[in-house]
Amino acid sequence: MVKLRLKRCGKKQRAVYRIVAIDARSRREGRDIRRVGFYDPIKNQTYLNIPVILYFLEKGVQPTGTVQDISKKAGVFMELCPNQQTQQTKFN
Repeated sequence: MVKLRLKRCGKKQRAVYRIVAIDARSRREGRDIRRVGFYDPIKNQTYLNIPVILYFLEKGVQPTGTVQDISKKAGVFMELCPNQQTQQTKFN
């Protein structure tokens, strides 16, 4: 099973993370399938390659909780199913 998860990089006490598609059984610093983004919690910067993330999500890749929160803030899931947003506003 493939997951979208964080891969730690950077110095001690200055962690930055790459968002990668990786086999769920491999270790945190293991070989990734594809890099799909970048997250710096100290500077609060995020870069996401949204078309690639959408491709992996359509193939059934599961994001971890943290990656899902980062993607939700960026609005990735709104692009995945745009009809759902309009349906919710109709009922509210």
